[in-house]
Amino acid sequence: MTTVASIREQDEAITVLTAYDAATAELVEAADIDVILVGDSLGNATLGYDSTLPVTMDDVARATDAVTRATDDTLVVTDLPFLSYGVETAQSLENAGRLLKESGAQAVKIESGPHTVDLTERLTQLGIPVMAHLGLTPQHVHGIGGYTRQGTTEERAAEIIDLAEAHQAAGAFSLVLEHVPREVGKAVTEAVEMPVIGIGAGPDTDGQVLVIDDAVGLSASVPPFAAAFGDVRTEMREAIEAYRDAVVSGSFPAEEHSHSEGLDL
Repeated sequence: MTTVASIREQDEAITVLTAYDAATAELVEAADIDVILVGDSLGNATLGYDSTLPVTMDDVARATDAVTRATDDTLVVTDLPFLSYGVETAQSLENAGRLLKESGAQAVKIESGPHTVDLTERLTQLGIPVMAHLGLTPQHVHGIGGYTRQGTTEERAAEIIDLAEAHQAAGAFSLVLEHVPREVGKAVTEAVEMPVIGIGAGPDTDGQVLVIDDAVGLSASVPPFAAAFGDVRTEMREAIEAYRDAVVSGSFPAEEHSHSEGLDL
């Protein structure tokens, strides 16, 4: 069983994938992935939004419910969605606690900045493990001007390193580092003892995370820092078309798909 404590001590590269439903979570666990992230990326991946901003607490709680019902041994971490934290401390703590107490997550992930250091410390004091998130933080898409690479200057890279160290000191057990130059990924990983999990942060981090739709080839397009390890989109399209053709031609349902009671009607 993967736990927050075991992730801190793991020597092998840490593997993380998102999942938003029970069927996917079951497959991810069967593949021995270390961590399932119930990301607010479900807004883009499954809910049809153009960003993560519309995702609600109910959305992530429902997805977390499904994932934790389907898993036993995988560490489940859930995103706190936009404006569910950082506005009022009490509300932030309540929302984070809900995901552990009611939905069964073992930790929460917070898109981090100077404003989340104190919150991270308070959450961990209450027994709510925190995965920090630096670099590209999609909830700040409007403020940073799009989904652009972060830490591209020495000044900005230094700020990311400082924030990583501050969140480690505040009690974060790990860090997601997104869409930064590989040298920043390496520098952050060397600067902190907590595991750094990269996504578009180069090969020198302690692990990697991808959105499941990108990893299996379900997404219509894959970000430049991701890779498709399958072609599920084509497989699904071909299966759907085959179903359509079978129904139209009358070959489905066949005799073996039907049951008779021999009724005289």
